[in-house]
Amino acid sequence: MFRLAIDAMGGDGGAPVVIEGVLKAVQQMENVSFVLFGHQDQVDVSLLQHSRIEFIHTEEIITGEDEPAKVIRKKKNSSMMQMAQYVKEGKAHAGISAGNTGALMAAGIFIVGRIQGIERPALAPTLPTIDGNGFLLLDVGANIEAKTEHLVQYAQMGAIYCEKVRGIQNPRIGLVNIGTEAHKGTSLYQETYQKLSESNLNFVGNIEARELLFGVADVCVTDGFSGNQILKATEGTALALFQVIKEELMSSTFSKMGALLLKSKFRAIKNKMDYTEYGGAALFGLNAPMIKAHGSSDKNAFFHAIRQGVFMLENEMVEQIRQSYTKNK
Repeated sequence: MFRLAIDAMGGDGGAPVVIEGVLKAVQQMENVSFVLFGHQDQVDVSLLQHSRIEFIHTEEIITGEDEPAKVIRKKKNSSMMQMAQYVKEGKAHAGISAGNTGALMAAGIFIVGRIQGIERPALAPTLPTIDGNGFLLLDVGANIEAKTEHLVQYAQMGAIYCEKVRGIQNPRIGLVNIGTEAHKGTSLYQETYQKLSESNLNFVGNIEARELLFGVADVCVTDGFSGNQILKATEGTALALFQVIKEELMSSTFSKMGALLLKSKFRAIKNKMDYTEYGGAALFGLNAPMIKAHGSSDKNAFFHAIRQGVFMLENEMVEQIRQSYTKNK
């Protein structure tokens, strides 16, 4: 049975959303147990009366304003730091939080620890494509600045994940850039293009951001600053589009009738392009799976983040990266 450590205090919705997501997971996953960390005054412990759920009180809470470098030293008894410590000590197999991304990254590096040889862990969500297959985007904010060797490692870890876990043979690697030509972009991207071209990866070249949702690559590599902008823009565009469609369909009796007839089709479109269905973003390169759930997660999004963590454990993702990276180093 897998045991997951959960930071109950992170995210916009706080403990109620986390608890609802965990309860849904308990109902649907018989091979998973949970230990939740949070402040007892903000967690309704009465909802956690289940044989596979444990609650541990923590005095401190990490907010979105806390600086990552300081929380490691000053908030050791916070829900997030205690969650990470449980994972480090082997008391839990994976950790999940919807809280401060930088703090979670710091907890991952300095508490859980990196796989030997990995210089920079990467934050990697799977985003939807119109063909329904999705693509892995990394990094989306774990490292604002990157070097060529970091981007190459991102590509290697992404390829391992897609091949070993998602079952994609010879996954296509794309470098997100401002143009498709080899000479485009800064010196960082020109050098990375050259290194990836010389590697044994299936590098398909530079790709532009507008191509991402069309499934032109299975793994899309970029620095954390650019990746975070792509992630936020994609999420915002999807939300805006769904809102516009809903407003137009509800604008008249005639359009409402048409919407009723096409209800199943609209639901299928939403499910295909809804990024929350893919869970959170995994921190690749650590000694254990750490999942960053969306800060705006509802119970379903948090449930999918849990499902992603379990999926990584079932497929031994950490060991796959460790073995493959050591072998190909």
